[in-house]
Amino acid sequence: MRVGAAALSGGIFGAVGTLCFLLAFGTDYWLVASDNCGPFTWSIHPTMADEKGVNGTELEEEPATALPPPLTLHHEGFFWRCVFQVEPTAHAVVATLFTNQPQSKVCIHGYLFPLPVTVGQVPHPNYDTTAVFRGFWTLLIILGLVSALTGGFVLLCGVPFRSHRFYRLGGIFLIVAACLFLFMLLLYVLWMEVVDVKRYVLQERSEDCPDAQVSVLYGLSFMAAAAGVPLELLSGLVFMLVGYVLRSRK
Repeated sequence: MRVGAAALSGGIFGAVGTLCFLLAFGTDYWLVASDNCGPFTWSIHPTMADEKGVNGTELEEEPATALPPPLTLHHEGFFWRCVFQVEPTAHAVVATLFTNQPQSKVCIHGYLFPLPVTVGQVPHPNYDTTAVFRGFWTLLIILGLVSALTGGFVLLCGVPFRSHRFYRLGGIFLIVAACLFLFMLLLYVLWMEVVDVKRYVLQERSEDCPDAQVSVLYGLSFMAAAAGVPLELLSGLVFMLVGYVLRSRK
């Protein structure tokens, strides 16, 4: 009975942790930033432009007439990097989640986020040297998600207590997933705290707005991944313990 309760609790922790990882992977709110540089113009490589961009190479925001100038909001994740403008009183996190502006919102592919995404010239001379680090972040998030899903399938094969090997192997996969996501989060925090994020947010506009105020926040996708790490780790440890108990009973 105690083993059954432990397996049930481990399954709940693992399911919630994996759901957090899927949420972090599928949403584009790892980085949420705002700046007051004003209207922006992006020269985007045709292969990276969003379908909303009408196959052009230039997407431009119309200048605002109100004072103070509107805020430019950025939010990005594994799949997309999006930019749009809102009123200066808008809260960055609330606006990126609940503001729908299809006419002004511009999105480009961001598969190599969080380190700088190539915009315009390919390869970009300023960002080309960071390609290795971008690749590591991408590899870690994919491997971590695959490991978590694989661990879940392996544990399903062991229900109900058919083999202690399934529980031990599933627990190992969950622990590996937690470690991979933890390492990925550490890389992301290192990037946020060490790299010149202000320059990354402004990119080509930094020369036009040397005194621009940039606000950078950890988004909800980052928080979801951080919440999933201890849940996945605890689930893996519980299932490994269940496996050892089942083995000792034989």
